[in-house]
Amino acid sequence: MKLYLEDRIVVEGKSFGANKSRGGEVVFNTGMTGYVESLTDPSYAGQILVCTYPLIGNYGVPDKKTWESQKMQIAGLVVAEYSENYSHHAAKESLAQWLKESGVPAITGVDTRMLTKKLRERGVMLGALSDKALRKFEDPNEENLVAKVSPEQKKVYGNGKIRIVLIDCGAKENIVRSLVRPETTVIRVPWDHDFTGEDYHALVISNGPGDPTQCVTTVEHIRKAMADKKPIVGVCLGNQLLALAAGAKTYKLKYGHRGQNQPCIDQDTGRCYITSQNHGFAVDAGTLPHGWREWFTNANDGSNEGILHASMPWRSVQFHPEASPGPTDTHWIFDRFIDDLKADRI
Repeated sequence: MKLYLEDRIVVEGKSFGANKSRGGEVVFNTGMTGYVESLTDPSYAGQILVCTYPLIGNYGVPDKKTWESQKMQIAGLVVAEYSENYSHHAAKESLAQWLKESGVPAITGVDTRMLTKKLRERGVMLGALSDKALRKFEDPNEENLVAKVSPEQKKVYGNGKIRIVLIDCGAKENIVRSLVRPETTVIRVPWDHDFTGEDYHALVISNGPGDPTQCVTTVEHIRKAMADKKPIVGVCLGNQLLALAAGAKTYKLKYGHRGQNQPCIDQDTGRCYITSQNHGFAVDAGTLPHGWREWFTNANDGSNEGILHASMPWRSVQFHPEASPGPTDTHWIFDRFIDDLKADRI
């Protein structure tokens, strides 16, 4: 099997996943561990993932309790060396078995260092894993990927006094785990659900895949919540959607940020946090309207990593405070959000 890229480069490897062709946007992730969490992250929908860490699969695949969604989300996987023998007390099966069951193609024996350098020079590009030569590729960002990964039904967790609506645009499960506490009730709703009729105190906007401008309905509902002056926190795609609802603009990053070691600067304190990230779009900070400002910026490229309002309880971050995988340095963002709600409601 081969990886065909839109710049006509062809990379050959040995197949260890499903025997089928899949196209997508070719991106790289710098994480050393956490491939199970990354592969089940809905933000990777439509993407062929290149792992920069050379050895993948050595600890197998655990049960669904540790997954970030109910299935594998990536379009394909490219690694330097796949470990056929895995060893971990929680492992239920091999990565190869899981890929085949999920219908996801994968190749090993690839010079991922060369491929990553190419993506760093050219930027993310379209490609496909296939046994047949391909020259035409479809851009997954031209469709609403959020609609594909968002649940169809509302789901409620807990029975606490603080009622939080979570817009699931492709939410990682650890966001739910971070919000569910004795004092909260979490109402998880689909991306296009009109939650404004719900009995709720605050809003959380989740992560998700693709171009945020595709989520027109979500943005309209967020604006209604803002008109009702509800407290709001956004995560990853949620940062972009909150910015769009506020009247700002977003743009596509050349490389995207994917990994567990992205440094972000808190503009209030100057402190640097190491964060887990997975996104290809960003907020154009220069378009933020009056009353809004940057909360965090990326220390590597200066791109926006969070916004907040000067007087209203509205804020969001581009990284993942819930981590999984990655560092938990910024989990305090959820804690502060809940503490503020407790101060108002309990």
